[in-house]
Order: sequence, then C-alpha cells, then structure tokens
Amino acid sequence: MSKTKSKNKDSKSKSFQITIVIVLVAFVILALANLFTDNNPTTTTKNIVKKSVETFNFKKEGELTFQSKDGDFIDTINIEFADNVHERSQGLMYRSTMEENQGMLFIFPYEERQSFYMRNTIISLDMIFINSKLEIVTIHKNTEPYSEESKVSTAPAQYVLETIAGYTDKYNISVGDKVIFRKTN
Repeated sequence: MSKTKSKNKDSKSKSFQITIVIVLVAFVILALANLFTDNNPTTTTKNIVKKSVETFNFKKEGELTFQSKDGDFIDTINIEFADNVHERSQGLMYRSTMEENQGMLFIFPYEERQSFYMRNTIISLDMIFINSKLEIVTIHKNTEPYSEESKVSTAPAQYVLETIAGYTDKYNISVGDKVIFRKTN
C-alpha cells in the first residue's frame, strides 16, 4: 500500500510540475504576443521595426557652426544633444537615416580620451572629437555600420560630434578647425 501512495504522490508531483511549466510557457507566449502587436491583426515585423525607427527621428535642439583654423565660416548644421548617460549610450543607434545638415553632439562632463563604436548603428558616420577649447582633435571618417571596433580620440576630448559619413570630406573639415554650438530649445 505504501508503494501505491508513493506512486500517486510522485504522479501528482509530476503532474503539478507539468502544469506549472505549461502556465509559464503560456505566460511567456502572451507577453511576447503583446510586445509584437498593437491590437491590430495585420501588424507585421516590418511595421514593428518601422515604429522603432520612427521613435528615433531627429529632433533639432541646437545648431553647430564649423570654422577653419583661421576663423573662416565653413558650414552650420542642426544638432541633437546627447548630454546625459542614457542619451550618450543610445546615440544614433537604430536610426536608418540622417540628413547631411544634421548631427548629434555628445557632451561629456570632463575632457579625456573618448572611445566610440558603431554597435547597432545602421548608417555610416563621421566621428569628430572636440576638446574643451572647441578645437577638433580627431576625425574618424566613414565608420563601418554595426562595427564594434573602438574609434578613439588621439587627444583628450570633451565633445564628440557624429555626422553623416562623407560630411567632413565634402566641407574639408580637418583637425585644428573649431566649432561653436548653441541650444535653440
């Protein structure tokens, strides 16, 4: 009789474990379904990706002007600021486009050698490293999308500006040139 009770107990225990696993799997499936739908049965993965990219549209927060070493005007672009930890870590990841007259200015609390990479960055960029005197100290041109190779400043920098790839060549921007920026919002 004790063997029968033991078998029934083991059977009930296994049955309970299977029920828990089924409930957990169902919960995970429902959670994933909620993530990938917007209560519209025609939602597709393409629409979800489109929504994610739309979330990261450019938002003008200021302007930045380039000047030659001699102080001559080169060009002005609209910029978005990345001036806190969250914004700096997000950067331009997941954005599929950026206009030639747009950029993102990363502002760090103090000047030191900076290092950037292109993880989850879809578009090729020019990375412009700028010191606390607003002088360009390093330029990495035409960076490779999705690359995890570090792009490091050759001198201490407090700011890093990312523009569309080819921008620095088109406007002959080089090390030693200067920038001036201002917030518009």
